Amino acid sequence: MTTGSITGITHTAADAGGNITSDGGSEVTARGVCWGTSQNPSTGSSKTSDGTGTGSFTSSITGLTANTTYYVRAYATNSEGTSYGNEVSFPTSQILLATLTTTTVTSITTTTAVSGGDITSDGGGAITARGVCWGTATAPLATGLHTTETGTTGTFASNLTGLTANTKYYIRAYAINGAGTAYGDEKSFTTEQLKDADGNFYSTVTIGTQVWMVENLKTTKYNDNTAIPLVTDNIAWSLLTSPGYCWYDNDATTYKTPYGALYNWYAVNTGKLCPAGWHVPSHTEWSLLVTYLGGEGSAGTKLREAGTAHWIYQPSPEATNETGFTALPGGARETNCYTIGQQGFWWSSTEADVTSAWCRYLIYSDIRFSYQAYSKLAGYSVRCIKD
Repeated sequence: MTTGSITGITHTAADAGGNITSDGGSEVTARGVCWGTSQNPSTGSSKTSDGTGTGSFTSSITGLTANTTYYVRAYATNSEGTSYGNEVSFPTSQILLATLTTTTVTSITTTTAVSGGDITSDGGGAITARGVCWGTATAPLATGLHTTETGTTGTFASNLTGLTANTKYYIRAYAINGAGTAYGDEKSFTTEQLKDADGNFYSTVTIGTQVWMVENLKTTKYNDNTAIPLVTDNIAWSLLTSPGYCWYDNDATTYKTPYGALYNWYAVNTGKLCPAGWHVPSHTEWSLLVTYLGGEGSAGTKLREAGTAHWIYQPSPEATNETGFTALPGGARETNCYTIGQQGFWWSSTEADVTSAWCRYLIYSDIRFSYQAYSKLAGYSVRCIKD
């Protein structure tokens, strides 16, 4: 008998066979090919079973490893035992990196975007993972921020989430096979800048697992574009039990930037003050921020703006604003406006009782970022947190 030539070689399979020219005087009861990564493979190795009798036969060898040399012999078994044909060898194909491109980035918002890829070749190996990866530096890797999509070759789309407003990102599609990770061409995009219904823009900062606005809110409209009542009269403000806002000393020119507007809690409670995708933090969310920063005293120094450009005085230890939160002393309004430069108050969305709600505050002479329940009638600053 002889062993046939090896054809149809891929990364994991090949075609072989043999030709039995004599049964040796006893019927051939089994025939096929056997193979292995060492010379002189036998039926104790991997083998096929391809019928009985003499003549030529073909065999399909499967389950091979890419870029590996295999040795093959045809075999035939009769009552006298098993005989083998000549040995032939062949290497399986080498798996190459996949070939792919990155699709254009679309549907860009302040925190999300859509991209994807098109895998035009799997490189001869199964695609085990695919998606897009991104970051704020060039050549992002799939070991960093990335999506994972199902499928093999062809096109796919990915939703990017958790982005930061007004930030430039770099993105590449990726595909993983046995040869490693391949990347598509790099594209870049910039997320939209966060803005309110008035068109005022805001920067953002990530602190722990939370994303915060860096400035106090200064919108005069809800996020459904309806107007928030502006109340300038002191007596009317002190009696107000419905939503309202004002500027410190009714002077938007001087105080809108950088301090923002002052809102009563009834405006907060509408749930419509912050831009879509953002909200007024709950008392629990404020507490999570404080805990992450090491407690009230530590949080106060890390959140407060450093220096005396806006604060009239810095206690010891002085503020570092290392978080980038930049808490300012925007003052308050109850009947009259007061304490700008000395105190900052920020509403939570959490009610304490019928007449009061929880609030966080900083005082110029104290490092602590404390909390207390204050009258819902008061006008305080608002910081928004991402949903």
